[in-house]
Amino acid sequence: MKNLIKVERARQNLTQAELAEKVKVARQTIISIEAGRFVPSSILAFKIAKVLHCKADELFELEEQDWL
Repeated sequence: MKNLIKVERARQNLTQAELAEKVKVARQTIISIEAGRFVPSSILAFKIAKVLHCKADELFELEEQDWL
């Protein structure tokens, strides 16, 4: 799954730690999501989107291999 969290977070001048604090997860979780090593739950994806003032489908995109 592709995500644009890092781009949106940087655009809004939020650090990984600040975003993590706002959505109540560890900074390492945000690092792992941004790197594509961890796919967040639906609830966490919506929380991140809300903090970044985006829709979840604007931040997360299924890639072709996700359909297989």
